[in-house]
Formats: sequence, C-alpha cells, structure tokens
Amino acid sequence: MVRTPLTPEERERGERLGRLLRRARGDRSMVEVAAAAGLSAETLRKIETGRAPTPAFFTVAAVAAVLGLSMDELVVRCALAPAA
Repeated sequence: MVRTPLTPEERERGERLGRLLRRARGDRSMVEVAAAAGLSAETLRKIETGRAPTPAFFTVAAVAAVLGLSMDELVVRCALAPAA
C-alpha cells in the first residue's frame, strides 16, 4: 500500500499536535507518559516532534487521557485555520 504524501497543512497540524502534547507533558518524562498511555516512548517522541503527523485516533486519545486533555480541546487547538 502506498500512502499519498501529506499536504503542508496536514504536516503543520501534526506539528501543532506535537507541540501541544509536549507542553501538556510538562516535567513528566516521555517514558512515563508513553507507558501510562500504552505506547512506546519512540512513538510519543515521533508525535511530539512531528515525525508522525497523523497518529492513530486511539493513540492520540490515550495520550490525551494521560495528560488530562479533552479530545474537544485537541481538535480546536490543532484544527487548520480557515482559508481566507
């Protein structure tokens, strides 16, 4: 299966998600948060750095739950700005 390339907007949205999760993680270690969410620290690292700009919904939901973020908040804060 061949994936279609991501648009610049999709990449930017992934970077916004990563920044938001990193800020919400605060002083907690990446290993601690990843383990609590049931994923590897490398997966969380890729999401936080934007190298995995389209993580699976349930992955994002698990990390958000550990960090005390609502999915509604993530959607609002990571949504693309409307076209002018």
